[in-house]
Amino acid sequence: QVQLVESGGGSVQAGGSLRLSCAASRVTYRSYWMAWFRQAPGTEREGVATIYTGGSSTYYADSVKGRFTISQDVAKNTVYLQMNSLKPEDTATYYCAATQWVTSPLKNSDYYYWGQGTQVTVSS
Repeated sequence: QVQLVESGGGSVQAGGSLRLSCAASRVTYRSYWMAWFRQAPGTEREGVATIYTGGSSTYYADSVKGRFTISQDVAKNTVYLQMNSLKPEDTATYYCAATQWVTSPLKNSDYYYWGQGTQVTVSS
């Protein structure tokens, strides 16, 4: 069973930065799509960014392009989400997710391994 453990959430003022980490275990790391999703209260979970661990292809939601960067450390089986220029609307619980196949890179239902989530709160 794949395990995903997120860390790095917290509270920050608008314009600030945070870096989230997702450590993957019990997985053949080099053949997965590893993504970050987020969900604010009363909203649907939305894809933020994803990376293919076998080739480093990346995709981003339009709302975060130019502000967020997804990256990986293959030696540590860890994916990161660097979040800069944070806005109050980025406030959400952020989830790490993994899958071996996608029909669309940030399609929620394509991902079948999920972490527990980490809270990000951005104040104005």
